[in-house]
Amino acid sequence: MKTNYEVRYAAHPEDAKHYDTARMRRDFLIEKVFTANEVNMVYSMYDRMVVGGAMPVGEVLTLEAIDPLKAPYFLTRRELGIFNVGGKGVVKHGDEAYELDYKEALYLGAGDKSVTFESADPENPAKFYFNSCTAHTTYPDKKITKADAIVAQMGSLEGSNERNINKMIVNQVLPTCQLQMGMTELAPGSVWNTMPAHVHSRRMEAYFYFEVPEEHAVCHLMGEVEETRHIWMKGDQAVLSPEWSIHSAAATHNYTFIWGMGGENLDYGDQDFSKITDLK
Repeated sequence: MKTNYEVRYAAHPEDAKHYDTARMRRDFLIEKVFTANEVNMVYSMYDRMVVGGAMPVGEVLTLEAIDPLKAPYFLTRRELGIFNVGGKGVVKHGDEAYELDYKEALYLGAGDKSVTFESADPENPAKFYFNSCTAHTTYPDKKITKADAIVAQMGSLEGSNERNINKMIVNQVLPTCQLQMGMTELAPGSVWNTMPAHVHSRRMEAYFYFEVPEEHAVCHLMGEVEETRHIWMKGDQAVLSPEWSIHSAAATHNYTFIWGMGGENLDYGDQDFSKITDLK
């Protein structure tokens, strides 16, 4: 196995206004989340969230404590949220083993325990997408399925944004220190997410897009309300969203995305909305 990581530094919104396409992609887009028998991570200075993926193909992969953590175990001072977006797999945390099927999630609390990933079938490997935030205490591990989720039905087909927001790793379902994660599924014929757009200055966010057909793409919108930017993305890619930025998208096909948040509070409704007509 191999572990790859990089550090992404935070940007001031005034500076980001001057970024060209290459710089926007370099600072915010995470192009390679999954590589066979590798663990890929981005350590972000936005609330020190780690965004990554593990794809075990005939090997058992270990979530290693990368150098920026300065810790004996990855979870020594961190909590972890994992979604499986591939074939069946198993996550082991210490002496416990958790089987995760497609679109099932797992929360792991802080502590000096090892974390490993493996696939049930190397021909149909699991793909474990994860977010991690710093943690001040240890909360119990818990597997979460869509049946456990708090589901919000939003939008309409007429507005091209009919979608189900599955709130899975949120404080209404289980206790966490600061990590909040969920999965939004767009209905066939719908392409817009998180519209009307909003910001939440007390939390950063990361989006991971999947179920995007190979011949299609997602146009992710970010930036300040009065000066937005866009990043074109493919399936199985992630993007960082600073606390000062909107986070929305439209695609050439319906899709699913996983959202993860970390920051000062756990209030899902702590959002400052903007009118669609105010976007520039």
